[in-house]
Amino acid sequence: MEYKINGNTDGIKSVLLERMKLLYDMSIPAGEFVSKELLGAVAEFSGSVGREVSVYIGRDGSILDVSVGEAGKVRMPSMRLVRNEDRLCGVRCVHTHPNGDGRLSGVDLGTLMSARLDAMCALAVNDSKPGDFYAAFPGGPKAEREALIFGPFSADKLPDGMLLEQIKLADERLKSPVKEVCDEEPERAILVGIENDEPYDTLEELFKLADTAGVRTVARFLQRRRVPDNATYIGSGKAEELSLAASELEADLFIFDDELSAVQTRNLEQLLNVRVIDRTTLILDIFSARAASREGKLQVELAQQKYRLPRLTGMGASMAKMRAGVGMRGPGEKKLETDRRRIRRRIFELQSELEQIDKQRRLRRVRREKNSVPLVALVGYTNAGKSTLLNALSGSDVLAEDKLFATLDPVMRQVTLPGKTQAVFSDTVGFINKLPHDLINAFRSTLEEVSNADLILHVADISSGYCDKQMRVVEDVLYSLNAGCIPRINVYNKADAYDKELPLPQDGILISALNGTGLIELLERTEKILNKGQARVELTVPYDKYEALAVIRSAGSLISEEHGENSIHIVALLDEAGQMKVKRILDGGA
Repeated sequence: MEYKINGNTDGIKSVLLERMKLLYDMSIPAGEFVSKELLGAVAEFSGSVGREVSVYIGRDGSILDVSVGEAGKVRMPSMRLVRNEDRLCGVRCVHTHPNGDGRLSGVDLGTLMSARLDAMCALAVNDSKPGDFYAAFPGGPKAEREALIFGPFSADKLPDGMLLEQIKLADERLKSPVKEVCDEEPERAILVGIENDEPYDTLEELFKLADTAGVRTVARFLQRRRVPDNATYIGSGKAEELSLAASELEADLFIFDDELSAVQTRNLEQLLNVRVIDRTTLILDIFSARAASREGKLQVELAQQKYRLPRLTGMGASMAKMRAGVGMRGPGEKKLETDRRRIRRRIFELQSELEQIDKQRRLRRVRREKNSVPLVALVGYTNAGKSTLLNALSGSDVLAEDKLFATLDPVMRQVTLPGKTQAVFSDTVGFINKLPHDLINAFRSTLEEVSNADLILHVADISSGYCDKQMRVVEDVLYSLNAGCIPRINVYNKADAYDKELPLPQDGILISALNGTGLIELLERTEKILNKGQARVELTVPYDKYEALAVIRSAGSLISEEHGENSIHIVALLDEAGQMKVKRILDGGA
């Protein structure tokens, strides 16, 4: 069997590497935790190269791997380790600290827990001689993600029996029935973004997105860069730093704050050794989990398929450039093209289904317009309180949570305004910074309700420190939907959480949907704008002039009607043209 020294061997003389391979010939005698000979050898090699040296030992005492790293940057070996949830992997690691400090680092302890090692041990090295020795063992399910640390010990007087017993105890702790009754632990994520001069904490928003998706954030990192790196988004040096952080914090995945290319994602996963997703993937995942209606599910799947199509890696980017030819036909067709055709076919099917649903929506819209009931669209940044406001205005029970994207499917409720006129209020999906383009396109048919509204209520969270920024994001989306010219009211919500010492906005209405503050004023202003140019009229319509009632319904707003013996008493809102039409009918004209 040919042995190999893994890790960072650059600059190490081949003669020394050959000598280091002799470590594989050593074996730890039964009853010993680690032999003095092995500790002396690794200390000598570590002092010679000025780097960390790691040795992985099996339970039978054999040396499974020898690796070289830099101080604080020793990597896990390439060998496969058993990582069952209810037992240790059967391998203990002994590595050196050539700076003379044998205390275990956070990276050491994180690697111990994530890899479920039998033990993680550190040996201080001074002038190529072994110094203090520390050993750590998994603490078990009761001491979640904590390690039991023993030491310092003298390298020539290790309590072998006690240390070997700690491996058995750690195994028993992992098998404890306490673990079986524990809830499934959420994924642990590290958030990564690029710092710029924009006064907006996008990582805080990414944190809320992760929380909405049920992910536990264990760290956040901002990289100061003018533009993202084309290959790794953050640069290889920062990726190396993040890899160590992942080991220390036992992270399950990295979430990046911008949309990554297929190349960036692949390179990062290779450097970080942990799953990598981007902001777009996270948002699509939240939408997929929260979509309830058939249309909502179709829209989310369409966005997901459009996102995946250009990111198919298959057997490499070069495969995308291949054309059919000799040996490339029929059964020899590459899987990459097969996958692409399958996704394109599914996109076509989804678009066809959504077109049919859109036709049904248009029919409902025509009926609503025929009944002359105005539409008021609630728009705003996600979690601004739109659903809470709709519930307060209509007395409905639309799901309202303190989470991002609590509402995905459009909800409509009829509301009686103070003057007894009717209006339909529509709650729409919330907007967010860096909202994926494919998602906007997929939801475009739903969002068209906004562009067909008679009035837009732009609901903003006045308690947010980024209220202005969030409102600009919403305005940008509204203009992209050709809804920029529709009359609107800025509704500053969450007044109950607003700092009273700050100046109040003068371009809208301050409300609290939660406790009802300002809602009457909001409804009055809504009714005034909807009824602009209309006057309240009272009419008596004989039954033989019933067509006048149809004109009132189409040209104005019917407030009330009372049926008498020979006629109907009508109270309505009509503009001047509508009043003239009704007068001609009642006077007997055409």
